Formats: sequence, structure tokens, C-alpha cells
Amino acid sequence: MAAVARWCFQHKWTVILVWLVALLVVGGAGRTLGDSYSNAFSLKGTESAKVLSLLGKVLPEQSGESDSVVWHVDSGSVRDASVRQRIDPVLAKIAAQRDVGTVASPYGKNGAAQISKDGRTAYATVTYTKLGNDMTNEQAQALIDTAHQAKTSGLDVEVGGNKPAQAEQPLPGLAEGVGVLAAGVVLFLALGSLFGMLLPLVTALFGIGISSSAIILLSHGMSVADFAPQLATLVGLGVGIDYALFIVTRHRKGILRGRTPEEAAVTAINTSGRAVLFAGGTVCIALLGMFTLRLTFLNGVAVASALTVVITVAAAVTLLPALLGLLGMRILSRRQRRRLAADGAEESVAKGAAARWSSFLERHPRTLSIAAVAVMATLAIPALSLRLGSSDQGNNPTTTTTRKAYDMLADGFGPGFNGPLTILAEVPTAADRTALTGLVTDLKSTKGIAYAAAVPMKPGDTVALVQAVPTTSPQDKATSDLIDRLRDHVVPAAERGTTMRAYVGGQTAIFKDFSTVLFGKLPLFIGVIIALGFVLLLFAFRSLVVPLTAAVMNLVAAAASFGVLVACFQWGWGGSIAGRAGPIDAFLPVIMLSLLFGLSMDYQVFLVSRMHEEWVHSRDNARAVRVGLAETSRVINSAAVIMICVFAAFVLSGQRVLAMFGVGLAGAVALDAFILRTVLVPSLMHMFGTANWWLPGWLDRRLPHLAVEAAEEDGPAAGAEAGAVPGSAGLSGAGAGADAVPDGSGPAVPGRAPAPAEVD
Repeated sequence: MAAVARWCFQHKWTVILVWLVALLVVGGAGRTLGDSYSNAFSLKGTESAKVLSLLGKVLPEQSGESDSVVWHVDSGSVRDASVRQRIDPVLAKIAAQRDVGTVASPYGKNGAAQISKDGRTAYATVTYTKLGNDMTNEQAQALIDTAHQAKTSGLDVEVGGNKPAQAEQPLPGLAEGVGVLAAGVVLFLALGSLFGMLLPLVTALFGIGISSSAIILLSHGMSVADFAPQLATLVGLGVGIDYALFIVTRHRKGILRGRTPEEAAVTAINTSGRAVLFAGGTVCIALLGMFTLRLTFLNGVAVASALTVVITVAAAVTLLPALLGLLGMRILSRRQRRRLAADGAEESVAKGAAARWSSFLERHPRTLSIAAVAVMATLAIPALSLRLGSSDQGNNPTTTTTRKAYDMLADGFGPGFNGPLTILAEVPTAADRTALTGLVTDLKSTKGIAYAAAVPMKPGDTVALVQAVPTTSPQDKATSDLIDRLRDHVVPAAERGTTMRAYVGGQTAIFKDFSTVLFGKLPLFIGVIIALGFVLLLFAFRSLVVPLTAAVMNLVAAAASFGVLVACFQWGWGGSIAGRAGPIDAFLPVIMLSLLFGLSMDYQVFLVSRMHEEWVHSRDNARAVRVGLAETSRVINSAAVIMICVFAAFVLSGQRVLAMFGVGLAGAVALDAFILRTVLVPSLMHMFGTANWWLPGWLDRRLPHLAVEAAEEDGPAAGAEAGAVPGSAGLSGAGAGADAVPDGSGPAVPGRAPAPAEVD
């Protein structure tokens, strides 16, 4: 790492030019090809997947994307000639569009049911021959634009459906811009320097700029969900700025303690840069752990996010030292440069609020740990009622055509009309067709069903289609319970004694099956990432208690952050942020757990590595915890505030799922940094004493030695810097370095110069 950092520092213009070329080339390729995002679900073995499979084989014209054109009149009836004269030509144009299979008009032979009882609302169903994943946003936009041509005074026309909802999603920009602005303010307050503020931002933006275009290219090679780019941007902004902040802080501290800018940059990359590599690697591994779920929908999200982290880490360890070389001493504020010239190098003294808090915590570990546990447990209580599902289009912004169409259908036909169930029945014999009639009769009398009817069959057909409309909305728990009741009782009763086999599907059933499959795999996923974190920290710190504590903290942070999500979005306590109360999107816990695991590992590494380095030098646990917390808490808290600002800004995206990501991750980072890493972890480590660093001898001999950070070499400020101790793993803390201050409580360390007493 030292050689790489020195080369980048000395060849700064070459490195900067390479990154500029990469940004232009990858960005140009992305703009040329365009995106090919798709929300592809792979749910083999479920009833909803069986329905899709059969539809594709026997009813191809009804197996693709199904959207609706909805219209409503303020007065009169949709049957009026003046209304039909506006609607019929538009429906004819839609029927001629690419990949449109059928357009079922309410003015057709069997269309009476497509007109509301009051006669003021009607809809036409537009069914494509392709699934939405295989269609372009331009096709959906063409449908929207054509339908809107029928609008006139007193006649509202809107479009509903999954592909139209995807096509009208707002372009990213506002949320990211607000997040970057807020991060800049925090950086300026933390560093007190304009250039110090700009470097982390520039580094992160380079990484995001290249990765966002790379994700566009990735979408042509694998299924990437449409929200993956914004999620990756959210992750890239957070980790990119944080990683650069850790390195810049270390670099500035080196200069203030007497190093030249080049030596300070080399030392920063060789110490904090190593920690960044380790932390970034853990985030990537956690994200790629989603592959254990074997769900195509999440694989693209995992790869896109991991790719963003890799590129931002690469920028932090190569582009950043080049930019540091470009700035030289200007990385410090003018006041710091004047003070350095007048007073010379700073002494290594932990002081200020962080040192005072660390000493206070050392005196009251039990009280503070009890208070921290109480706060986290209280916040975790709502998580006990976590319900996974999917947001419906009633959660879309009120200005979108899909939300307007949703509301018009709900008002005209009932809330369940936006999530009809499709029951596909195999009826090879006459007895089976009689059983189908009985099934439809049973459906009509089933509690929770507002309407049920079989689609007329053609002579010789052996597959029948039944549409059933629930009385409740797609995201309502009662609708999920209804699907279970149909599958477990109503359908089996109708099948009994016949060869008829019926399957309950439709969009609502697909999302329910997705939630069920995902929830069943969550324990395995959680177990994998927790075990992975345990092993990585075991290698890094050669301790059993430290990784075990970290694993428990990850679970506690996850429970509390999910509690916040449930209260805000499922219970509706978030007000306008949450929109309509509804379930937590099924894939969100998996992605949040991956990111939370990675980010928690970051803070754990930066905090405990400094404690471990001090423990190796002094063998005094109380001193190690006190000094480690005092010297790392400020930079950890600054990094956390930046992440909170970036994540919280995604509430402005206008999309419920991104708002959930933003609130969930911002809450998780806040709880992790300000309660777990600043209060609970150090309190427990004080109470555990030397047991923190215990490792059985037989295991110690078999474990490989992994240095998260290399020990600093003696530099110009040798009197204030710590040398490496023989046998040490070479770990030191981010942002603080090996600049520990002896307080006289530990044994003397050869080669370690005395320094002023630590300020409590």
C-alpha cells in the first residue's frame, strides 16, 4: 500500500487523468447503450409461478404485462356517445402499438363488468405479449401519452400498471444533491478547511459517476432492478465520503505532527487505507451474500451495490493520494498552517469532549450500558410486528398517473380491484368443467371476495381462467390471508373428487409468494453474514469476545432499525414520509441487513483496531478502551453524521421504497454510531476486562495473521509517534493512528517516547 500511495502521490497528474478518462469512457458507453433494467422475479415452485408458466403456454396473449386505461366522468355516464367518441379511437391506437396482445374494452361484448355501478368510471385492460421485464420504458410511455390524448374537460383518463409506474419514476438528482450538500456542510465543520471538505466529495463523486454508468452496462448482462442505481448511489455516497474522510483525517494529523505531505499521505494510505480496503471488502462480501438466497431479483442489486463500493474504495486509495499531492499543505486550513509554522508539530494528546466522554464512560460502564440496552430494546419492540409484503401503486406520489388510476379504480370498483387474483384451472374433462363452475360459485360466497367470474372458454380449451376481486387492497393483510384461505381450503374443496387442478396467481399473489420465500430464507442469510463477520474479526483481532460482541451488536442494531421502519411505514407514524401505511417491502430487510452488516463492521474495525493496538502496547484493557474511544469517536461520529445526511436525503426521492431505505439506514447508522459504538461496546469492553483479548492458544497458533492496518513507521515526529511492537498484528485506529498517549498506567514499551499525560 505504501508503494502504491507514494506512486500516486508523485504521479498525481497521471492518476487524475486516468480517472477522468475512465469517467468519460464508461459514462459515454452507458449513455450510448442506455439502460435495460428489469424487476425479474424467479419464484420456482410457487403457485403464482405455475400460473405464469401455464399462461405463457396456453394463453400467450394473456401471459404478458397487463396494464389498464381508466377514465372517469364528472357528470353523466361513461356510456355517453361523447365519451365513447373520445375513448374508442385511443383504444384502437393502443391496440396497434408494439407487443400489445389484446385490449379489452368496456364497450365490447363482455365488457359490462368493466363499468362501475354508478356508470361514471370505466377501464380497459391492455395485455401485452411480453412480460414487463422484456419491455422498454418507451413502450409504457407511449401507452401513457396515447391514453392522455382522450382527456378533455370533465373526462379524466389515467394509466395504471407496473411498467407505467416504472416509466414515470422521477429522475434521480434531488435526493443525491441534497445529500451531497449536507455532507459538505458536515465535512467543513469537521475539518475546518474548504479543500479538506472537497476532497472526500470529489473522490466519492468520481466513484459514483463511474459506477452509475457501469451499472447501466451491467443491466445488459444480468437482471438489475430499476431502483438498483439509486440504491447504489446512496451506498456509494455514504461509504465513499466516509472512507475518504478517514484517510484525509489521518493525512492531516500526520502533517500537523511534523510529517511532510508526501510521508503523511503514504502513512495515511498504508494505515487507514488498509482499514478502508478491509471495511470495503466486508461490505462487498455482505452484499454478495445475497446470492445465498438464490433470488434473481436480488442478485443484480447485490452486484450493482458491490461494484459501486469497489470503485469508491479504488478511488479512495489511488485518486485521493493524487489529489492530496495536488494540494500539498493546503489540505490544512490557513489557521492550522500558521500555527504549525509558528509552534511546530503538535503533541499526541487526546483531549476535548471525546476524551472527557471516554473517561466518564470508564467510570460508569454499567449504568451507561443498561441505558443503551433500554433504548435499543424500546426501539426494537415494533419489529415484533414486522410484516413483509409489497407497496402497491396507492403509495405512489399523488401526481403520478398510476396513483390517479389506482384511486379512480378504488373509488369506482372497490379497493381490491387494484389487485385482482388470477385463478388458472386445468380442466381436461367435462366433470372438471362442472367442478370449475362450482369453484366460481364458492368464490362468490367466500368472505373477502367482492367479485368472481370465469372468462368464457373457447371450444377445445383445457385451461380456464377465473378472475376474483378481493374486497381489500393488494397490500392489506386481509388480502394475504384471503390468498392463504383460497389455496388451503376453497380450491382444494372444489378439486376434491375430480382431476381439476387450480392455482391462485396474479400480481398480488406473486408479491405474497416472494415475501414468503424470502422470509423463509432470512435465517440462513442472517446466519451466513453473522458467521462471516465473526470469522473476519476473529482473524483481525485474535479474540473471541470482540467478534462475538460485534455479532450481537449487529443483531441489536438490525432489530432497532427495523423497529423504526415498522413504526414509521407500517404503522404510519411517519406521516407524509410514509404515505399510506402498509407492509415493509419484502426485499428491503435483506438489502438493509447486508448494508448494515458492512457499515457496522466499518465502525467496529475503526474503533476496536485502535483499542487493540493500544492493548498490544500496554496490556492494560482499561487504557486500551479509553484511549481507543477517545481517539476514534470524533471521526466515527463525523462519518456517521455524513451517512445519516446522505441516507435521510433519499426521503426526497418520492418513492416509498427509497424512503424506507433512507429512513432505515439513517436510523441504523445513528443507532450504531451514537449508541452501540460510542456507549454500549466500550462499556461492555470495560466490564469484560482482559477477557476481551482472550484466545485459546491452540486456536491462536492455527489462525492466519491479518493486519487490518500496518503499524506506522517513525517519522519526523518520532517523539510523538509509536513504533511497532514485536509480535503485534500491526493494527491501529482510523483517524487516530498509533498516536496513543501514555498515562503512566501501563508498562513501559521499548522504543516508545514519553508524552504529556492524557487529558481526562
